[in-house]
Amino acid sequence: MKHRRKLKIGVMGSASGPQTEDRVARQKAKQLGTEIAKRGHICINGACPGLPHEALLAAKAHGGMTIGISPAFSEYEHINEYLSPADNDIIIFTGMGFMERDIINIRSSDAIVIIGGGIGTLNELTIAYDEGRSVGVVTNSGGISNSIPFVIEGLCKRKVPPNMVFDDDPKKLIIKLERIIEEYPLPIHEDGRVKDAKEGRG
Repeated sequence: MKHRRKLKIGVMGSASGPQTEDRVARQKAKQLGTEIAKRGHICINGACPGLPHEALLAAKAHGGMTIGISPAFSEYEHINEYLSPADNDIIIFTGMGFMERDIINIRSSDAIVIIGGGIGTLNELTIAYDEGRSVGVVTNSGGISNSIPFVIEGLCKRKVPPNMVFDDDPKKLIIKLERIIEEYPLPIHEDGRVKDAKEGRG
């Protein structure tokens, strides 16, 4: 069933490492991409291999639109130097490298979903958190997926924001994310205040 509003959902997660070879994580990534497409949304990723790529392929297989935000300057660099796939319907070549690309990736998305994940995904999480984006986490998908509350509350002494949702079922997670985006249509601060477009960082 399609959601009444087409959302741009960014899929962030393990591009390399053990999670990308884990059968359960790969299956969850495929289910995630499938649900994004079936519910009428756009799948955005970093135009990278691994779990985000599994989600991309599943979204495409179910008729979804896919957009990749590449760290590379050109298609040649993307394929030959970053060794990344070029399967997205649209690839935006930022030429900004991984760290700066992450910012464009997140700001291009209405919400992000984290699946698996290591240091790079942790960077994406902190950017999304700091900018008040809605976040969904596919738990039990390896990597940092089950550690995010501890990172936020235990290490950083912050609060898990009200627009961050968790589930180990990708279908249920996307439904939760849709609901939370309806409730918090604008990015929020970590203390729960709605972030005004004219307001600078706190």
